[in-house]
Amino acid sequence: MIKHPASLLFILLIFSILAGGCTEKHGSPRGIESLPEAFSPATYGELKKVFASRDYDWNTIEQGVPHLILERLPADLNSISRLTEKKRVFFLSLLPMVLMANEEILEKREMLGQIFRLYDADFPLDSDQTAAVVSLSREYGLGENPLTSIAARRKLMRRVDIIPPSMALAQAATESAYGTSRFALQGNNLFGEWTFAPGTGLVPRERPADETYEVRRFETLYDSVQSYMRNLNTHRAYHGFRVHRAHLRAAGLPLRGTALARGLENYSSRKEAYVEDIRAIIRLNHLPILSSATLRKNISSVHSPSGSGSGLLASMVRSSRVRPVRENP
Repeated sequence: MIKHPASLLFILLIFSILAGGCTEKHGSPRGIESLPEAFSPATYGELKKVFASRDYDWNTIEQGVPHLILERLPADLNSISRLTEKKRVFFLSLLPMVLMANEEILEKREMLGQIFRLYDADFPLDSDQTAAVVSLSREYGLGENPLTSIAARRKLMRRVDIIPPSMALAQAATESAYGTSRFALQGNNLFGEWTFAPGTGLVPRERPADETYEVRRFETLYDSVQSYMRNLNTHRAYHGFRVHRAHLRAAGLPLRGTALARGLENYSSRKEAYVEDIRAIIRLNHLPILSSATLRKNISSVHSPSGSGSGLLASMVRSSRVRPVRENP
């Protein structure tokens, strides 16, 4: 039974959205997007040709960012003599993956909001909707039931949120030496994440004799980006970061990397000095302009694969839909 009959029209509208798929603010249905293209450029020259063939450069970002996934960075990035060019290539390489990872998170966030509104209006949830809440609660490390606990719901919504692109790119730059570090080139690790499972990562050359940690390996750079965002969104060390982000959300303020960087004091043993370094990279490289960057939407009519659906759970399977490209640009 519905407690608020006056809200019936609203509930039916939400139900139709969930059943039939959501529409973006820009008007393009989410079921009609291009598949991301995955590249493994062997050289800096090959990477430049990939960008050029898609009219993708720093001065075309406002026209939309192409869906590009780099499985790895070219090994010769360090041969680029001009620092400004090395930075340009590095930031352009990562930006599409950061935007794609954020888009997936936003879709999950919107889906959770819709489900919670239905539940609060006593609209019966189907098995897919309940499974989505359980799955996302598990993914984001939540032990309580957000359907029955307001505190758990707030905690989950604090966790399922985006990372400012400016901050993500600045951290990747400092942690990977603009993509030229051993861990970035050999392990696709852009953010210095560790693992404590022996033999699964790369052993730092200067690791103390009594330590067992290794630097994680990732199959692709996109996996590294997603893992980094999950780390900031779930680890107890970044609780303050998430609370500050939620306060900005509640106040209707933009999520700026320079402001949210203050929650990164536990990311490095350098604490506040690390935070100031991240802020400096953001400012000196004019990364705040990326806050308005969006992925290109007006692409081919590629529909969801059979069985993946275009409704409630569609966003949860999209990350596996990648079109590999093996070309010799």
